[in-house]
Amino acid sequence: MAAIEYKIITGKDCPDLSDISDKVVISSWPEFMRKDRVANKYWSDLYRTFPEFQFALLETGTNNAIAVGNSIPLAWDGNPGDLPDDGWDWALAQGFKDYSAGRTPKILCALSLTIPEKYRGKGISAYALRAMKSIGEAHGFHTMIAPVRPSFKSLYPLTPMERYIQWQNDDGLPFDPWIRVHVRLGAEIVKVCPQSMRITGTVEDWEHWTGMRFPESGKYIVPGALVPVEIDCDANQGTYIEPNVWMLHGS
Repeated sequence: MAAIEYKIITGKDCPDLSDISDKVVISSWPEFMRKDRVANKYWSDLYRTFPEFQFALLETGTNNAIAVGNSIPLAWDGNPGDLPDDGWDWALAQGFKDYSAGRTPKILCALSLTIPEKYRGKGISAYALRAMKSIGEAHGFHTMIAPVRPSFKSLYPLTPMERYIQWQNDDGLPFDPWIRVHVRLGAEIVKVCPQSMRITGTVEDWEHWTGMRFPESGKYIVPGALVPVEIDCDANQGTYIEPNVWMLHGS
């Protein structure tokens, strides 16, 4: 398989990068994953406040976006074992809090890497992750943390994340493809962040987002969700609390 040729652009280079990224994300992610309240509060400002850390890989010739990535600098400099259970939501909010308070960033935190379906399975995830690390290094960040969303976990929603991350393939590498990419590029698993994202909505919202019906209260397996969604018909609320995996890329 011939390697795909591409160039890297950041929000500094391309004022329209957020529009390019939105098209990729909207076509790639389940609708409910775009309803996180922390993301809704901060995401658009990510491109205005930290444009140099948002990027895309554009295929040479077609100029198609073959990957889009987002990261944020943090002032956090604690022990990796002390990274919070809140994971992704914490990282996004904390980056803006640090910026508003004028705190000097110490580390880069990966937020998202998305590859359009037609370009998956071509090794692009490794290119994109290397690009994200290189952008961080160019700005003096030689360590990167990431609340990783394992790509195959939605196929095993009833398996606790703590057990899932221990699974291995025949080569002794992580079973999960996305965790495996990180490990091959030098990352190590730190721990599970059990409350990385919290998504809530009415029962009607969840029926609209998923195309399912929820006739009674209980836990439901939803396509694309890493764990079951809790539906409470009496309270008219559905709650999804997504676990991720803290990983550390050292210098």
